[in-house]
Amino acid sequence: MLIVANWKAYVEDLPKAKKLFAVSKSHAKKNANIIVLAPPAPFLGALAARNTSAVAFAAQDVSATVGGAQTGEVTAQAYAGIGATYAIIGHSERRSAGDTDALVAEKLVRALSHGLVPILCVGERERDSEGRYLSFVREELTVALEALAPKEREKVIVAYEPLWAIGKTAADAIAGNDLTEMTLYIRKVLAELVPGKRGEHFLVLYGGSVEPENARTLAENSGIDGFLIGHASVDAHTFGALVKNLA
Repeated sequence: MLIVANWKAYVEDLPKAKKLFAVSKSHAKKNANIIVLAPPAPFLGALAARNTSAVAFAAQDVSATVGGAQTGEVTAQAYAGIGATYAIIGHSERRSAGDTDALVAEKLVRALSHGLVPILCVGERERDSEGRYLSFVREELTVALEALAPKEREKVIVAYEPLWAIGKTAADAIAGNDLTEMTLYIRKVLAELVPGKRGEHFLVLYGGSVEPENARTLAENSGIDGFLIGHASVDAHTFGALVKNLA
């Protein structure tokens, strides 16, 4: 499984970042799970500088700019230069801060142009009984990918993160049968956007209240390829237990 640990802004000091990195390296060495850490930008550079472990790194976001007079922006090229190999694009918290579908598409282009593997986040704010959430997710996928060449679309990893399930407890996570439905639906849409490729070709992750208690259940029979994990990834004991349960 691909396990992406999004530290968000929870980690604010280097000693804690190093401790979490050590735990991740230990678990990456012991099992076949692929662990990707997404620390705040300053810690990414510090941890990835001499990294020889199986742990990989992701940017939490990338700028849509190509550099220049853009105070506060961090470009995809800069992230690639300090050791990132993945980039989270379109996370719900960035969308809430103003990222539109069009801006998300621009960021995908920037990430791919510098060799970063994009992890595209999609997901509905609420689940209505009429199924409008399916059209919402289709629109997010379509707008994000339509500007890319077919070969580029193949490289995008999709992380399904329903907003109603983020930052809560395991009891609030999506039900197993609903996750199976969404995984199949996302693969169907992706196969339509990349003619000639079967849905199974694409990697689909889930994010939203993933804990050690429910990770294995969510992984079994749902068709997902891994998880995008938030708050559970910044406690060494909790994250270690979660990864162990998925081994």
